[in-house]
Amino acid sequence: MAYRVLVAQFMHETNTFSKLETTLDDYRRRWLIEGEEMVPRFKGTRNEVGGYIDAAAMYGWEPVYAVAANATPSGMLTKETWEAIRDRIVGTAKSAGKLDAVCLSLHGAMVTETEDDAEGALLEALRGVIGPDVPMVATLDLHANATLRMARNANALVSFRTYPHIDGYDRAVQAAALVHEALEGRKTPRCLLSQPAMLEGADHGRTTQPGVMRDLLARADAYEKEPGINVVSIQVGFTWSDMPYTGPSIAVSYEPPAEARAREIARSMIDEIWRRRDEMSADYRPVADGVSAARAVSGKAGPLVIADGTDNPGGGGYNDTTPVLQALLDAGIRNAAIGTIYDPGTVQQAIAAGVGATIEVELGGHTDESMGKPIKATALVKMLSDGVFTNDGPMNAGVESNMGPTAVLRIDGIDVVTISSRIQTTDLQVFLSQGIDPRAKDVLVVKSVQHFRAAYAPIAREIVLVDSGGICSPDITRLKFTKLRRPIWPLDGVNDPYAGTRPA
Repeated sequence: MAYRVLVAQFMHETNTFSKLETTLDDYRRRWLIEGEEMVPRFKGTRNEVGGYIDAAAMYGWEPVYAVAANATPSGMLTKETWEAIRDRIVGTAKSAGKLDAVCLSLHGAMVTETEDDAEGALLEALRGVIGPDVPMVATLDLHANATLRMARNANALVSFRTYPHIDGYDRAVQAAALVHEALEGRKTPRCLLSQPAMLEGADHGRTTQPGVMRDLLARADAYEKEPGINVVSIQVGFTWSDMPYTGPSIAVSYEPPAEARAREIARSMIDEIWRRRDEMSADYRPVADGVSAARAVSGKAGPLVIADGTDNPGGGGYNDTTPVLQALLDAGIRNAAIGTIYDPGTVQQAIAAGVGATIEVELGGHTDESMGKPIKATALVKMLSDGVFTNDGPMNAGVESNMGPTAVLRIDGIDVVTISSRIQTTDLQVFLSQGIDPRAKDVLVVKSVQHFRAAYAPIAREIVLVDSGGICSPDITRLKFTKLRRPIWPLDGVNDPYAGTRPA
């Protein structure tokens, strides 16, 4: 008889410093897909749900699909939102009858109005339904703020190993393979987690160049070849979250006889993260440097890509700050495109006027004017669309994205993709789907800090990462933590990675 395996996704990276609450409508804007409808939406895609669908077919499982829920990063989930999606997953587990295993796609940095450790609470609730012996695994984002509660209730936490995250599918396949070995009686995995007294570490997980994260992953690969060691996952944490567990951690899934070795591995990895804690590759520069690069004459092919990293909606940024666009307009830069500015009111204004119309706009800057005021300008409506496109990849290839009703506005030679649903610029289709050839532009501005590199680095003549003053600023002294465990590096005078903590 086929093994019955629950499959569900519940993802959110919560920026607790955002003033924007996360609602069920925010999930619906990205995706909130129930039951068997998950299959046509994700079969053949390169994300985690697609990986679980393929694994179920390969192993001959009988999958029980609960829900796939994913919202653009923003502020805390409302109590209603958290409970509605949690109850859909737990309720499916309760009503499914006998379940042989559970495969989850989580983020690991979800915070709600009532739960600082939402994923830990979900795993605990599911464990209460399925009992202590049913295998349960979860994929996590590399930027998870993983917790002991998660590790106690899961048999493995399998985190992404790339940043940009292009391996969600592979990690789900890896997690499913471990589950199948457990179902066949070849493995009895357990999970432990170690977290140091660190708020940041491992270069925030960047893997696009040699450095500490790649070195750590190489060590993890070697450890996973040892008898009894199933998975060694590195979570670098999500800094913009005021909760007790924020920061890097190591999760090791192991066989019971290898517990002592698993603890040694976790400690060794933490020690290396601590030893190399000052290694950072991100080079945030002033907006003026981006403008200077735009003005410079270059003999290289391709566009200059200016990454507005501190207004990254992929980290909870508001997606509507205006300093970069204003600086380019002031400098007279032409043949440029901005992807994107969130301004649903201006989109509706453009829709009412129609393609070809000229309208007076106050664009962007509506969420927090301290991060740039609305830009008053005359704009030509170049294109209108529903904002729906399918990602070409490498990240989330085949997955449908939705910017909501969208208008392309031309302001003094700059095309601005103006949207109604916040979205990080990770795919070339943000421009291509709106009639803009990104390769033909001299300058592209993307609202992203790192993920954009998977699609945009191959076409860029140069990349400049700028700090425009958004809420995802790398300057952590701007963040006012009230729940964070203390003491912690680098905010306090900490000289021991295990200060105030208990090593694994």
